[in-house]
Order: sequence, then C-alpha cells, then structure tokens
Amino acid sequence: MEYLEFELPIKELHEQLKKCDLIGAENEIDVSETSAQIEKKLKKVKKEIYSNLSAWQRVQLSRHPSRPYTLDYIKAMTEDSFLELHGDRNVSDDKAMIGGLGKINDQSFMFVGTQKGYNTKTRQYRNFGMSNPEGYRKALRLMKSAEKFNIPIVTLIDTPGAFPGLEAEERGQGEAIARNIFEMMSLSVPIIVVIIGEGASGGALGIGVGDHVFMLENTWYSVISPESCSSILWRSWEHKEAAAEALKLTSKDMLKNKLIDKIIKEPLGGAHFDRKATYENVKNEILLAFNSSRNLDPKVRIDKRREKFIAMGRVLE
Repeated sequence: MEYLEFELPIKELHEQLKKCDLIGAENEIDVSETSAQIEKKLKKVKKEIYSNLSAWQRVQLSRHPSRPYTLDYIKAMTEDSFLELHGDRNVSDDKAMIGGLGKINDQSFMFVGTQKGYNTKTRQYRNFGMSNPEGYRKALRLMKSAEKFNIPIVTLIDTPGAFPGLEAEERGQGEAIARNIFEMMSLSVPIIVVIIGEGASGGALGIGVGDHVFMLENTWYSVISPESCSSILWRSWEHKEAAAEALKLTSKDMLKNKLIDKIIKEPLGGAHFDRKATYENVKNEILLAFNSSRNLDPKVRIDKRREKFIAMGRVLE
C-alpha cells in the first residue's frame, strides 16, 4: 500500500499494528488488547483525516496509484463476462479508450471508459489515460452500436485530459470530442456516466453526456487541472492548492452547482482501501439509475437529457 503525504499518520499506525501482530506471533503471547487499542486509534485518526480533506487532497486521492481503474470496475461488476471491442474502423485502436459488452446480473450494457496503466510499461501502453481522436471515434462507434441493439450505455471516466499531441490535433481531436458530445445528446438508449477518478477537460466531456451523471466521493471534474490552472494564472505550479479550491472541482461542489446528479460514497480512506465495497456501490447505483429510466419513451429520454445540460448554462441578455 502506498501512502500520500497527508496519510503518513495512518501509515505509522498500520506499521505499529503489523509489528504488534508480528511480535505476538514470534513470541507466542497475547497481543489482542494492544492490537485493539491501535485499531481504535487508527479508526479515529482515519475519521479525522478523511472528514476534513481539502480540494487538493481529494485530487491527490483521485490519482492514488492503488486506486482501481476502469477495467477493474468493469471486470468486477460483470463477473468476467466482459467482451472488449476494438478499433475505430478508420485509423487504429486507441488503448487509452476501452469499450465492450458486459452483463450486470442479467442486463447487458455497453461499457466505455478511459483506462490508465498500473506501472511504467502499461502507463505508456495506455498513454497515461489520454485518448487520441480515434479513441473518441471508437467510443462513438460502440455507443451507436448499443443504440442499434437497444443496449444501455455506461461510461467510466478517469482521465487527465485528451492527448494534446501534434498528431492528435492533426487527426481532429477537437472535432472528435465535439462530435461525441453532439451525438450523445441524441442517443435513444439510457446513458449512465460515472467519474471514478480524474475528470479533466474535454477528455472527460467526450464521453460525459448522460441521463445520470455520478461522481465517486474522492474524484474531481473540471475544465482544467489545478496544476495547469496554477501555471496559467501564477506562472508556476506552486499555487495548485489554491487553484483546486478556486475551481470548485470536488464532488460536493459539483453537486451543489447541479452539474452532477449524485455522489457515490467511498469506503473510509478511499476506493483503494476497500475495492469490493466500492465496486458494489457503483454497481448498485448503475442498476438503480437504469431501472429508473428504462421504461421512458426514447423521445422523452432525449428531451430530458438535452434539457438537463441546457439548464447548466446561464444566458444574460
């Protein structure tokens, strides 16, 4: 387990607990009372730390290297029934954008999401979760297929943004994202969006239009990252904490501003502390959202989706 800077008191208590259990095992003595005291203190410290997180600390948690990624959620929720589909039928298969069919219980879903890597090699393979235009075109191809066969769509977002490289811009990065937003507004099947980590800029918006938009508790969703915002406004990354506060990018801020529909609770300490409980929470919310809108007339569903996003803007004349 890796620990962030503000989690060091928790790390120390975990090490004390491990050492206590080891001493008990080696010397064959009862250390249950001492272990119970350490566990009680650990629980108290966890509550104190995680109930008072700043916006920047939540950004750090959303990037935690032990945090589950898109494929982890899909495989857990579909119980390995997931069939991945590849390619945009035009340029190539973008490894940062994954998609395919899977079942939650007996209901089929088309899953689409951005995927990060677990180590240096896979991070490079997945382009650090930053999709190229072909990734967004693959996502749209799969969503159009889902509409054709009346299969609901689930998108899982965890990206630092769309890939900003020269090749991506030459192949139409902006157009690909804009096309996805435009087309998703008119898809007739239910669309459920879940932000499971980072939700940055157009990279997130390219698969972020839905009837239901959820955020896990320790995630963020914004037009720009705190570091980039800081570098523009202050010409330095040193003010990233202030930028994170100013951007109002946490799940609580987004819910307060009516930009999302619901916050999905995470276990104490974050999704990585209890993956199974997190998967179950996300799965239940997806099923609840689907069941609440499955019987809507497609035209009514499209109208409601459009009205939802139109209401987010304010026009002054």
